[in-house]
Amino acid sequence: MKQLVSLVSALALVVALGSTASAHHSAVQYDFGKSAQITGTVVKFQAINPHMRLTLRVTDDKGTRELELEGHSTNNMYRAGYRDGMIKVGDKITVNVAPLRDGSEGGYVIAAVLADGRKFGVQSAAERARERDRAEGK
Repeated sequence: MKQLVSLVSALALVVALGSTASAHHSAVQYDFGKSAQITGTVVKFQAINPHMRLTLRVTDDKGTRELELEGHSTNNMYRAGYRDGMIKVGDKITVNVAPLRDGSEGGYVIAAVLADGRKFGVQSAAERARERDRAEGK
């Protein structure tokens, strides 16, 4: 009986830890085959692991609102050109995002262009395809 209880406890622990880890790192809600640009003013920025957090105040034909975005880990952002202090509250920036699959506002930050022209990030598959089409005259 003790062995059965131990086995059930061990299995429960493995299932609980496994589902937490895989759920946290899933990016299935984002469509990395598409990209969208969002321009706004930085309300909050955290270059943290496991994912960067960014809140932008956006004003457009829909009005003014705050959008919460996430992005790469600090390590990945650094490899893509980000440096500490590049983004500050109050900065106006444009981000390229993989949009949410359900069509709601928000997305996963792939790249950013700062007001002074500095950039960091990587091109999405959609951006690479657009550049290839432009180069081929399509």
